[in-house]
Amino acid sequence: MRFAEQWSWCTVDAICDVTPTIREFRLRPENGHVVPYPAGSHISVTVLIDGQPARRSYSLVENSDAGTYRIAVRLAPDSRGGSRGMWKLKAGARIETSNPTSLLEIDWTRKNYCLIAGGIGITPITGIAAALRRRNIDAPLHYAVKSHGDAAYLDELTALLGDQLTVHASDRGARLNLDATFHALPRDAIAVICGPMRMLEAARRAWNDAGRAPADLRFETFGSSGLMPTAEFRVRLKDTGTELVVPQNSSMLDALNGAGFEVISDCQRGECGVCAVDIVAVEGEIDHRDVFFSDQQKRENRKICPCVSRAIGVVTIDTLYRAEAF
Repeated sequence: MRFAEQWSWCTVDAICDVTPTIREFRLRPENGHVVPYPAGSHISVTVLIDGQPARRSYSLVENSDAGTYRIAVRLAPDSRGGSRGMWKLKAGARIETSNPTSLLEIDWTRKNYCLIAGGIGITPITGIAAALRRRNIDAPLHYAVKSHGDAAYLDELTALLGDQLTVHASDRGARLNLDATFHALPRDAIAVICGPMRMLEAARRAWNDAGRAPADLRFETFGSSGLMPTAEFRVRLKDTGTELVVPQNSSMLDALNGAGFEVISDCQRGECGVCAVDIVAVEGEIDHRDVFFSDQQKRENRKICPCVSRAIGVVTIDTLYRAEAF
């Protein structure tokens, strides 16, 4: 979490492409110490975007090398530039990283689990699948991808899970049926899912329709995934006369803090809601990319998580920041 983060330097130890659009990086801490971390953890890195340092988070892939961190980055044309910055790195480069953090709270005492991954969302799921296998727990993994060639770590997962792994590749006509999957689970099952926003929203609806406890659906998010293209938009600050431009490669939170309108934040992944600010007016459309607010709250458009959510057009907000109070 933000206020407990410790940063240190790593060297890019090795780079390899696991699919045409997914590149793996092994990062070796320069102090020689890999901090122990629970399955499903992620690290933040400082990457250069258009010559400026920016923070991005990447999930840790299951790793048999105790001396390195292992992450994978999908080259995403419609993103804020983090993937392009990472793909420019070469072996031997130095990169600043945070200590690992996990926001996935999993009840390891349960006996029944279902794992679901969409695209690059497989990265944290690899560690969770391996942790369950070490506990001698069989957990089916449903892996949804656009094409079979997009399925990263397929050989490793097949060796680990065998027939517990099901790949749903759209190019082969195999689509994941969340309703059927959830209805077939034992009543005490926990589902752990990581994928794009559309998948998470569909999973929450299917999970609720199946009459299951909301707390038994655990999820990991992509900070950059949304329902609309990532584009420049504008933010007006209530009662200040200030209008800020949020560029494609920056978040609203970064723009606000950079302009002196301090907004407290924590996870910066759209999961905790700490940074939420009030929406006063919208001239365009809001792209809610968080998983903190309910579908109903998103439709009401009363609050927004500026760490991940964006807009098309202009949004007027009230951060409750008042300079005269300091």
